[in-house]
Amino acid sequence: MRVAAIDCGTNSIRLLVADHDAEAGTLTEVTRRAEVVRLGQGVENTGRLGQEALDRTLLMCREYAEECRHHGVPRGSVRFVATSATRDASNAEEFFEGVRAAFGELEVSPEVISGDEEATLGFAGATRGLQEAGFDGPYLVVDIGGGSTEMVRGTHEVVAGRSFDIGSVRLTERHHRTDPPTQEIIDAARYDIAEVLDVAEAEVGLGGIKTVVGLAGSVTTVTAQALGLNSYDREAIHLANVSVEQMMMACEQLILSTRAERAQLPFMHPGRVDVIGGGALIWYEILDRARGANGPDLVVTSSERDILDGIALSVVERRTAPDEEPDQGE
Repeated sequence: MRVAAIDCGTNSIRLLVADHDAEAGTLTEVTRRAEVVRLGQGVENTGRLGQEALDRTLLMCREYAEECRHHGVPRGSVRFVATSATRDASNAEEFFEGVRAAFGELEVSPEVISGDEEATLGFAGATRGLQEAGFDGPYLVVDIGGGSTEMVRGTHEVVAGRSFDIGSVRLTERHHRTDPPTQEIIDAARYDIAEVLDVAEAEVGLGGIKTVVGLAGSVTTVTAQALGLNSYDREAIHLANVSVEQMMMACEQLILSTRAERAQLPFMHPGRVDVIGGGALIWYEILDRARGANGPDLVVTSSERDILDGIALSVVERRTAPDEEPDQGE
């Protein structure tokens, strides 16, 4: 069964087309793409999606729709998930109308999912294959997006999880107004993160974890920094063996660097140059808190499998449900 998953967040929009083998229970990637469109630019201050951000994102939606057609994804087998930016925007319906028009006969209806569902989908995608790769649970899966961060714990299924309204774009727009950031700015941002982590400790639980698994562009970019990559290499980044100390040192390097210095890094996506400091700071503080709760044997890694894989698996579940019509659209 061929399915497609689209994750439209605050900073990027991503596509996965994959084939599901029901007998083997595997999901095989056909194509995976990610583009920085910054849909949530300014939403923190205005409460609305800006016209330029809408235009950029809908242009990419039309391109992704053509990609789905090119790969023969059938009608009713595309799930489009919108997360933090659209949850907060007063004019989200304008965006949804544009998405429906872009996908036309594929009958795609965008879904604004809750933070809890976002966390669950991310966990499902990220934990696939972890034990086989030698990473033991319980896991703390951390998905640092542009507008929100999801933290979920569990081994085979979610035990506890929560979405928090803090992400690389949101934190940058709120605090990072100098280049590089001053210590005063960093401390103010750390205070916001600490408030979130206090809630995470109480509601999710940061102790009793064996492996912290980081997802999404901020974490994978930090991992590329820790590995000293000469280009962005998904295979090298996926489930990389990096110590907590190495990962935190890479975070510090990105937090304290200037935009010009970040732009020169060979693995850095141009759309992340101005917000990676915020994402790296969130990742640093989470690792620091998790290490304190679990001790020096805590393992950390990053995964290129994430909410996209979880969304794709959810499409399979919908299409194979007993009451599902064969060609029904979303």
